[in-house]
Amino acid sequence: MMGFQPVILATDALIYLLLCLALGFAWYARRHDHLLAPWRRVGRSRTAMGALVVIAFYVLIGLLDTVHFRLATGQTESGETRYSTEVHSLFDLLAAPLRENSEKTYSAPFATHLYTKETIELPDGRQVRDYPRLAFGGRHLQDPHADRGMDILQRTLLGLGLGLLSFLLLMLLLFRLRVRRMQAWWHAEDQGPRRVAALVLLVMLLFTGMAVSLSSGYHILGTDKVGEDVFYQALKSIRTGLVIGTLTTLVMLPAAILLGIMAGYFRGWVDDVIQYLYTTLSSVPGVLLIAAAVLMLQIYMNNNQEEFNSLTERADMRLLFLCLILGVTSWTGLCRLLRGEALKLRQLEYVQAAQAFGVSHFTVLLRHVLPNVMHIVLIVVVLDFSGLVLAEAVLSYINIGVDPNTNSWGNMINSARLELAREPVVWWSLLAAFVFMFTLVLAANLFSDVVRDAFDPRLRERA
Repeated sequence: MMGFQPVILATDALIYLLLCLALGFAWYARRHDHLLAPWRRVGRSRTAMGALVVIAFYVLIGLLDTVHFRLATGQTESGETRYSTEVHSLFDLLAAPLRENSEKTYSAPFATHLYTKETIELPDGRQVRDYPRLAFGGRHLQDPHADRGMDILQRTLLGLGLGLLSFLLLMLLLFRLRVRRMQAWWHAEDQGPRRVAALVLLVMLLFTGMAVSLSSGYHILGTDKVGEDVFYQALKSIRTGLVIGTLTTLVMLPAAILLGIMAGYFRGWVDDVIQYLYTTLSSVPGVLLIAAAVLMLQIYMNNNQEEFNSLTERADMRLLFLCLILGVTSWTGLCRLLRGEALKLRQLEYVQAAQAFGVSHFTVLLRHVLPNVMHIVLIVVVLDFSGLVLAEAVLSYINIGVDPNTNSWGNMINSARLELAREPVVWWSLLAAFVFMFTLVLAANLFSDVVRDAFDPRLRERA
């Protein structure tokens, strides 16, 4: 009996496609020095290498949360394997204790008791109003008030030790695999970026070790209204942020590149039609267009519930549709930039020479125009990533974003609106969403600034 049944959601397939495209571009760039040279300049930046390590941690968690499957629950009378209707991911399997160890309602970070008082019945039959013990947080402590501080300190030191050991083992493995290359890499003349990357990696592994050690005995970021672990929700929201930031660009790029270079190259009535198209689309308020599209999708899903086998597939469809509508509304800016660049490129000597020799327009666009605008495409993509992550939070905050069943930082912030009005205030959901989103957006912005400088030909000429 197979213990699981693989499930490929719509966004999973697109993420796999995007990953294959990225690997294919990396392999292609290694064989062409003019494509590899800007990335070498990125690799010589301390800021870029440090930010890249942080982004790599987010991407790793997002990829683990992209491998979906259904677990086997038994066998039918005919001997066929019966699978659960609930869809899990590889990350859910690794973080099973965080997902399964839920409480009754709110509890503060590292708490051993609920956040609000309840009526408790004592062994002698008396009833008192007090804070009940948590079912999971600190349940291993005999006297929580006396033992919690020392236990947290011990688990923190254990986590730091695990993180340091993981870092040493990883460095040892890298040195063992490529000793000579690693030694030359470490002792190179410009060793600053490498050492910054190693230092950031050490810090991230130390935080990971502490989180693993502490979360095995406590809810390190507390629990929400229904008792779910907030740290688990923040980690699950990483995939949603990455999907919004990456798949939207996958939707946006074909239309922006094709229409932009066609408008600038052909000019005339082609340019007029394309300008009219993106000018009209830009004049429509994006929020209204997104709200209308999401509402239409909601009506369709309500009328065709039999097409979705689980709530996960239903939520994934809404996430994919949000990426599509964001891509449709965000391609106009890049199209306008590429049009202006194509207008300049068509006047250059090598393009006019190709036209004079009878080269087809398609070949000129593919061989001479497109490669010379790719630096603009790459700059816009990396700069727009953080903006799209923030856009998801804003849209979910006004209830036109991802499905409420989908873990996202926007949904966490949306739920925190009511929690901040409570007495006492429940602040940890908002803080968790802010910290995780801020870290990703900051790392993406720092990395994109370096990429922009490395690929901008005007800056290269000044250097």
